[in-house]
Amino acid sequence: MVAAYRRFAANYAAGGSPDYERIALGVAEDEQMLDLVLSLPAGNKRQPNLLLGAVRFLGGPTDSFAVFAEWVVAHWDRVRAVVLERMTQTNEVRRCATLLPVLARWEGPLALIEVGASAGLCLYPDQYRYSYDGGAPIGPAHSPVLLECETRGPVPVPQTVPRVVWRAGLDLNPLDAGSESDVRWLESLIWPGRTRAGRVERLRAAASVAAAEPPLLVAGNLLEALPELAAKAPEDATLVVFHSAVAAYLSVQERRQLEQMMGELPGHWISNEGGRVFPDWEHVQPPEPTNFTMVVDGRVVAYTGEHGQSVTWC
Repeated sequence: MVAAYRRFAANYAAGGSPDYERIALGVAEDEQMLDLVLSLPAGNKRQPNLLLGAVRFLGGPTDSFAVFAEWVVAHWDRVRAVVLERMTQTNEVRRCATLLPVLARWEGPLALIEVGASAGLCLYPDQYRYSYDGGAPIGPAHSPVLLECETRGPVPVPQTVPRVVWRAGLDLNPLDAGSESDVRWLESLIWPGRTRAGRVERLRAAASVAAAEPPLLVAGNLLEALPELAAKAPEDATLVVFHSAVAAYLSVQERRQLEQMMGELPGHWISNEGGRVFPDWEHVQPPEPTNFTMVVDGRVVAYTGEHGQSVTWC
């Protein structure tokens, strides 16, 4: 656990959220906090993101380790209950801006399946507006969501959004964009820092879009439920299965199973994951370690900011 929290501070919180960096380092050096974390079930329930999200969800402090630790100890039963009930499932809607150049080049209409969909907010690329490099927005003028993205290289920025006729999501614990509690949980997973306000605003706006037209959300393990869900897609639509920061939670064997499964399904596959998730793919390591690698049908096409803030075309 010590290594995990130090790694979180060094690789993720550093530079993005000084508060979380301080807290993660503090947990790594505090025996009482480590004992509490180790009392949780082994595996994903001990994640720094999950613990910090649970504290924020309950209204606890995250601006000082000393205050954070005192609050967690005093409210541990409540914190533990949230950790056991919830999962880390960030719905970063701005990732749609990195997906759009790929989605828009396929002949529509499209049928979308997101693996690890959470509340399904990334299933609406056709209902958001986009501005690349500060340019004039494209997309429906009435949309409450504007996604800004920086481009590098020959990114094929589209002039229009694709036509989507069917959208579905698969998640171990699907969330409801119309539920105040579920949306507040997603807000709790957004780290404090200078970009938080904009991310929360985008999240709430996207949740309003999804709540007005809820997608089909299925609870289940992707390796078991994905083929059945894909079979429900309209036959006259181009099927696209995509995921971001999901396969990292699978074992090496499960990732191999996912590769084999996607090779057998019709349509297209977009993987937007860290470079270490599928290490054998050519050019899979991004130049910047915090970026994701976007792979389309087995070929690396771009490197993307983890929150969709940038896309670098290969």
